[in-house]
Parts: sequence; C-alpha cells; structure tokens
Amino acid sequence: MYLGIDIGSTSTKAALIDGNGSLAAQKVVNIGTGTNGLDLVLAELFQAADVTMEDVEYTVATGYGRLLCAVADKQITEISCHAKGVSYLVRGTGTIIDIGGQDSKVIRLDPQGRVMNFAMNEKCAAGTGRFLEVMGRVLGCSLDELSELAGASTREVQISSVCTVFAESEVISQLSMGTRREDVAKGALVSIAKRVAGLCKRVGVEPRVVMTGGVALNKNMVAAMSRELNEDVQAAPYTQAVGAIGAALFALEAAGKKENSNA
Repeated sequence: MYLGIDIGSTSTKAALIDGNGSLAAQKVVNIGTGTNGLDLVLAELFQAADVTMEDVEYTVATGYGRLLCAVADKQITEISCHAKGVSYLVRGTGTIIDIGGQDSKVIRLDPQGRVMNFAMNEKCAAGTGRFLEVMGRVLGCSLDELSELAGASTREVQISSVCTVFAESEVISQLSMGTRREDVAKGALVSIAKRVAGLCKRVGVEPRVVMTGGVALNKNMVAAMSRELNEDVQAAPYTQAVGAIGAALFALEAAGKKENSNA
C-alpha cells in the first residue's frame, strides 16, 4: 500500500493507493495542524482498508503541516498533489480551484495534467473557508446551513469589504437594517467567488474547471463560481481528500523509482 497524507489548517486527510494504482480508501477528520488529527485519520483509514502501517511501503505528506509529519518518507507541495489527484479523478481537467480553510489557490494544467501556472491567496482570509466560517457565525448557522440559506435567497446583497473583519461589520449592519439572512448568505458566497475569479484571471482558465476542498461541498458555492467564471464548474469526487490521493499516487511513483534504483 502507498499512503498519502494531507495535513491542512482545519482538517487532516489520508488516502491509500494499492500497487495497481487503485484507490483503496480515503478518510477525512475535521481537525488539522497541531492536533491529533493525523492519528485519528490513520486509524480510520487503516480500519477501512483492513491494513496496518506495516503494509505501507512508502508515504508522501502534503499540505500546511507536511513538514511536521514524522511518518512521511517525502514531502511534496499541495499544488503538485492537487494536480495529481484531480487528474486521476477527473480526466481532462484544465483548471483546479481549491478553496481551503486559510488560503485559496487556482492551478492551470496542460492536457497531460502537469502544472502550467498557479496563483494563491494566502495573505487574507477573504476568499477562503475562514471567511465563510465568520459569515456563518454572524448569521447564526453552520456551514451546511449557510449553503441552504443562500439557496433560498431572492436577491443578492453585495459585500464590498475586502477584509474579513470589515466584511463582518458590514454584514452586521445589513442585518440590523432588516436585510434577510438568506440574501446576506448568498452575498457571502458571491463575494468569495469574485475574489477567486480574480485569481483565475491571473492564471488563465482552461475547461474543464474542477473545485476541490471542503468549500466545494457547498453546492451553492460551486454554482456561484460557475456564474462568476461563465464556465461549468464541478466539484471533484472525494473533494476534501484530493490532495491526499495525489500524495498517495506520488508515493506509488516514488516507491517504483526506489525499486528501479536498487535493481
């Protein structure tokens, strides 16, 4: 077995690829760097695949906390791992949009699935999952409920502030004036879509466009991204575990190269 681990800021993901290059199992736990997320996700993963760490030949770690992963044989950036994972799961992907808890990134691929260009937003929470968490807190709802609220909107409320702190104050002001929660929720999704679309323009958008990360579970966020780009945007299968799947595929390749060099 070949293990991929993706340690993010808010979640930890792991995946196993077998010797034939097939996905054996993938798991996600919603706690990230600096927690026991790695132990928890590996316990769930190994139970699902009915294997132990002794069955793992090679391990690759990626994500925000990859350098802290003591069990990894190698660390690879999340840009490369997302490209690898999405190309494996969705053939013909041209553009990847990953909206994570603390950053967002857009990756353009060539027809062979290689990274041609990318851009990241990591200096501000606006345009990330953190922004949605703040909006959900102000609106008194979970992230799942935020998506449902946005789906019930009858008009879009513009959130113009580019800073999460100021956007929070702006939303509170809107609610105090009687603006419907549903319309504010939709405005929050559109606000993120506009910021990520700016990254897309810097990178260049090539169809097919695939979203990864936990935010891609929000179907109304995916729809907002589609409208903003005027492109059909789809969520990747196993959308939260894409980076871990890519890391596991790199582990399979690395183990093969290791065997060849020892031959």
